[in-house]
Amino acid sequence: MKICVSATDNNLDASLDPRFGRAMYFLIVDDKGKLIKAIKNTGVQAMRGAGVTAAQIVAKEKVDIVITGNIGPNAFMVLGSSKIKIFFGNPAMNVRDVLQEYQRGKLQETTEVIPPRPGFGGRGRGRR
Repeated sequence: MKICVSATDNNLDASLDPRFGRAMYFLIVDDKGKLIKAIKNTGVQAMRGAGVTAAQIVAKEKVDIVITGNIGPNAFMVLGSSKIKIFFGNPAMNVRDVLQEYQRGKLQETTEVIPPRPGFGGRGRGRR
């Protein structure tokens, strides 16, 4: 199983990036939490379509799961059409800790996009 985590840097000690489409990096890890690959998000500076670009980058890696802090509706649809499951982690944690939370079953899968919470930012957030 391959897991993609949105991250602020290219290592497991980086913080979970709360913005999927505008994440600086995508870390691809195995189900034991070992880093396979760090991918710089080339769509991060896009004026429009950053979420779709990010989702396409991730889908090409043939991951099974994405863990992020927030995701917009277009990225959600692209990932969903690729049968990639989406989980939300706590952006206050580093990637290593978020992966441990996932392994312990403490992260909940997102099944649909809902409007963002006031003050959270972003265009959408999945329903837990």
